[in-house]
Amino acid sequence: VVISFLFALLPLISIRKVSPLNTLRLSFQSLSLFRDPLKWLVYLAILLFIFGFSYIQLQGMQQAIFFTLGVLVAFLLLVGVAALLMWTVRRFFPDSWSYLWRQGLANLFRPNNQTTILIVAIGLGTAFICTMFSVQSILLNRVMLSASGNQSNTVLFDIQPAQIDSVVALARQQGLPVHSTVPIINMRLEKVNDLTVESLEKDSSIQMHKWVFDREYRVTFRDSLTSSEKISKGKWSGTVDPSGKIYVSIEERFAQSNSLDIGDTMRFNVQGSVISTIVGSYRAVDWNRIQTNFLVVFPKGVLEDAPQFHVMMTRIPTKQASARFQQLMVQRFPNVSIIDLTLVLSIVDQLLDKVGFVIRFMAGFSIFTGLIVLIASVLISKYQRIQESVLLRTLGASRKQIFYITALEYFFLGALAAATGIVLSLGISWMLAKFVFETSFNIQWLPLLLV
Repeated sequence: VVISFLFALLPLISIRKVSPLNTLRLSFQSLSLFRDPLKWLVYLAILLFIFGFSYIQLQGMQQAIFFTLGVLVAFLLLVGVAALLMWTVRRFFPDSWSYLWRQGLANLFRPNNQTTILIVAIGLGTAFICTMFSVQSILLNRVMLSASGNQSNTVLFDIQPAQIDSVVALARQQGLPVHSTVPIINMRLEKVNDLTVESLEKDSSIQMHKWVFDREYRVTFRDSLTSSEKISKGKWSGTVDPSGKIYVSIEERFAQSNSLDIGDTMRFNVQGSVISTIVGSYRAVDWNRIQTNFLVVFPKGVLEDAPQFHVMMTRIPTKQASARFQQLMVQRFPNVSIIDLTLVLSIVDQLLDKVGFVIRFMAGFSIFTGLIVLIASVLISKYQRIQESVLLRTLGASRKQIFYITALEYFFLGALAAATGIVLSLGISWMLAKFVFETSFNIQWLPLLLV
């Protein structure tokens, strides 16, 4: 209601500047409100309302600012496209073309034309609909990735180094895939730079949590990253530096919450053996995937001889196969523990299916609403078109000619507005995928072509 009232004020403001004699004049004279302070006050009120509403919905100052700037940029871009269209048609008007084409193009810059209004309305509507299609695709891809039928559903841990090859061989004999085998070493953190647990107890202003030193770390070592990780800062080599320095990779949120930076030193205690390391990189970790993830990852060539155990992840297709495999494991490797995640994953899959339905429903409802807005924007000039059609009919134009003139005008308006809206939606969708959902963006061409 508020935003509708503010937009309705813009045309009403012009009434203040209209002289009563203008109703009796035949000449057309446009009224410029560029210097009208009340007009700019209404524009400012619209921007403030958009910012306030987005702040309430997004619960963040930065997000609200970016959303408001995005709306403003989209609006100005569409207004600029409309102005460029009218200037181009007026500047390069095809005098030699047929009357129907000339009249259809002339309607774009005639007095009281609605080229700017329609291009802005149709362009924003198209951008909204295409963005909803793209966001729906992004969200559903994340849901399907999380609910993938090939993910591990059985975890075997406490496998000793001398047993790992035999356990892997047994799993493969049963026709089970071995998704990963990961060595795990327990250790504690003694010191970060010059800070210890005693330092934190004495100085509460230090930006580091006490549990950093109290907890036990389960770390691993490898020379490559997994599919759920990517380096967000620094450099990861995977092997010990030739100089003998040990560069570790730490999870970025763990690093940020404890003010750890690249180049900081971390001293670990591995059951009495002290290892001095240097923070070499941050890792962005997707904790939503069912696989082994770690706060700290060592390079190869450091922890191979440290006391360790292994974790293996596999997928067992049926309950019967799971029972048979667990029976064999108990007989041959009684120390190995097995966790069957089948029931948990089935519940998660059902939940994600419902989430997918909600996403489709909300996207469909939003797209339907956008179509209504799009149709309403086209019908804005209905009555003016009726008056023009009556005048052309009076001058001798046939119904077919009037249809062609109107169709040509709407074709140019619709095509240019839709193309601009699609470009806007691609930019918006890419930014949402990269900065909000933190996933890859793949263009869905079919919905864009249909729009």
